Amino acid sequence: MPDPIADAAPTAGTIPHWYADDDVLTLVDGDGVTVTDDAGEEYLDFSAQLYCVNAGHGEERIVEAIHEQASRIPYVSASKHNDARTALAARLAEVTPDGLQDVFFSVSGSEANEAAVQFAREYTGARKVLTRYRSYHGATYGSGSLTGDPETRNAVERYAATTGAAKFLPPLSHRSPFDADSPDELAKQAADHLEYVIQQEAPDSVAAVMMEPVGGTSGAYPAPADYWQRVRDICDEYDILLIADEVITGFGRCGEWFGVDTEDVVPDLLTFAKGVTSAYVPLAGVAIDADVAAHLRDAGIDVGQTFAGHPLACAAGMAALDAYDDGLIENARARSGHLEARLRELTAHDAVGDVRGRGLLWAVEFTDPETGEPFLHPWVEDGHNPVLDVIDEARRRGVLVGGGRPKTQLILAPPLPVTDAEIDRAVDALDAAIGTVFE
Repeated sequence: MPDPIADAAPTAGTIPHWYADDDVLTLVDGDGVTVTDDAGEEYLDFSAQLYCVNAGHGEERIVEAIHEQASRIPYVSASKHNDARTALAARLAEVTPDGLQDVFFSVSGSEANEAAVQFAREYTGARKVLTRYRSYHGATYGSGSLTGDPETRNAVERYAATTGAAKFLPPLSHRSPFDADSPDELAKQAADHLEYVIQQEAPDSVAAVMMEPVGGTSGAYPAPADYWQRVRDICDEYDILLIADEVITGFGRCGEWFGVDTEDVVPDLLTFAKGVTSAYVPLAGVAIDADVAAHLRDAGIDVGQTFAGHPLACAAGMAALDAYDDGLIENARARSGHLEARLRELTAHDAVGDVRGRGLLWAVEFTDPETGEPFLHPWVEDGHNPVLDVIDEARRRGVLVGGGRPKTQLILAPPLPVTDAEIDRAVDALDAAIGTVFE
């Protein structure tokens, strides 16, 4: 019997996202941390595709949950209740930080972030939302305007942009705009800078501050100790909501259920996507503080999304959370130290300027070994970038890694069931790739 998927031209009618070249892999199978292309070649998936297949490929519990839900009722309108949807909301309330007891479901991370901003503006009556340079919150017009990556923001704003988005500096330690000689001083300077921006924007006009607990595609940079606590205090002082964008950092990626769990801070709103279903079915949402949720219930929400809280996705989410709770988050925490140690060995290459991250989310940043400067500024489109050559060389050695924003770095984020042996294979391949390109 013919297989319409296998027989179809792999790129017929498809425009790949992000990449314009013709050398795009066609992946057809996956198992754990490994994916297989249409030529039968296997690769270690050290990007978890887009930092989202957290439970690994071929997790049968998720597949079976989707099948079982589809056999009962595959779709229920977002305006109605459904048992799978209700069950997942209750389960999320158990694993999100204390106080976030209500969930608004969405479809993608971009839409979840836009919803969180909409709720913050509705609750506070203020208009502005502050986000960091070197951040990524999505690529729709609204979330693209919130994003601090100039390549994404410029692509969005050449046509249209939402108003009320302002930026502040991130607490970077490598190539930092701050003159700090310790993590504590960096935390203080960066938090003081945010307070200065709030004062200049007029505090009453600021609805929320939105941040990723650990920078995602913008460089996997963690905040110095006490930075999040300082930001929480500043938001409380000026009656500003704090939004944690956990689209990448959630569901075990940083070694805990959520990235803010490593900061001992409870945000007012927490956005999630990607790992909530291990990306087996699209799902996203916002976990909401009780006071904000009560206001939204009283005021009502006038917009919705057809596929928000899709029953198949909610069933997948329940199974994914079971998998995370069944040792995967512990494994991510246990493997983090080995991944960090192996990646720090790469600093022996003159072209590696920095290695940073948390849990199973890490970045390797490159600099010109002759000058110590980045190879290209993030707003430059042309010119040769050897970091892309490193990614291609790693792929030739059987390892998939992702490029960061700006394109002076690459991001490693393997699925949570990764082993030390797989980490060794991946870093060895990356080590050889860097040597081939630069030495």
